[in-house]
Amino acid sequence: MEWSDHAIVLAARKHGEGHAVLDVLSQQKGRARGYVRGGSSRRQRPTLEPGNLVDVTWRGRLDEHLGTFRVEMIKATAPDLFRKPPRLAALDALTSLLAAILPEREAVPEIYKECLVFFTMLGDDGTADISWGAELVRLEVMLLKTLGFGLDLKACAVTGELDNLCYVSPKTGRAVSAGAGQAYQDKLLKLPAFLAADTPAAPEDIRAGWLLTGHFLERHLLLRPNPAVMEARSRLAGYFS
Repeated sequence: MEWSDHAIVLAARKHGEGHAVLDVLSQQKGRARGYVRGGSSRRQRPTLEPGNLVDVTWRGRLDEHLGTFRVEMIKATAPDLFRKPPRLAALDALTSLLAAILPEREAVPEIYKECLVFFTMLGDDGTADISWGAELVRLEVMLLKTLGFGLDLKACAVTGELDNLCYVSPKTGRAVSAGAGQAYQDKLLKLPAFLAADTPAAPEDIRAGWLLTGHFLERHLLLRPNPAVMEARSRLAGYFS
């Protein structure tokens, strides 16, 4: 069997003497893994950096086999961020999360598309950190919805009102208004205003957004402890403290 596609590099793990197992998010096939001969070599390592856009050709006897990848660079993402630690941390947080939660061989074209938009924002010096921070929160909300655990942030779960939505139930993922949640606010998650309405975000909104999505990602999708993902998210949150 063989297929070719454009893909985003999620991770590359050294395998054997100078080789690697590559994990990618492809445009048409979704998340896929494959063996790359010489993938740990000095020549190939730059191509396999997380966030890079590559052209991959996968070959294997059966679809469920690991198979092998031939990889060619289309566009490098990480090098433009080496002198921008918060943006590099964002790239690491997203790619490690995708590698941990996306099922293999299930196409998620909208997620792929939004990742490319997000990487463009990271590489644009004219994009404020607040803007890409808010975009990352929205992308994680989209991830939850795509994988079957969407948040209901349109109306209060208690009263049905559409305004003054300030909280989210940590159990149901439904919004709660300021009045209905006042007595229970210490048990509720904060709903950032930019997720409930089209308003500018502030640093505290970004932190609240990551706490919100992080809670549901851990609850529903990170089925086992994943230090790499949580450490990447903690490093990123530190830049917005």
